[in-house]
Amino acid sequence: FELNVMMPMMASNLLESIFILGNAANVLADKCVTGIRVNQERAEELIEQSLALVTKLVPELGYDEATRLAKKASAEGKTIREVLLVEKVLSEEKIDAVLDPRTMLKPQ
Repeated sequence: FELNVMMPMMASNLLESIFILGNAANVLADKCVTGIRVNQERAEELIEQSLALVTKLVPELGYDEATRLAKKASAEGKTIREVLLVEKVLSEEKIDAVLDPRTMLKPQ
């Protein structure tokens, strides 16, 4: 017979590790996560400054034009919305509809 004499010790160490990990998760939640509040204004500002918004322009303008606009926005330190408004590529209503970050949260 081949008996694995280490199996009980491995099981004990696994259970101890799970217990330690569970306690660490609870402490993290209590000390770091509980009480966090979202700064809505700052979050919207960061989203607006993100060049990731340019991905929503690809179906409207094509990859090459969207890339050009993203590079221009990056070089000038402007947002995609500002570059679109200056270049008058799309109407203001269309820009608002296309660059709405909430539409990026759901699969289409």
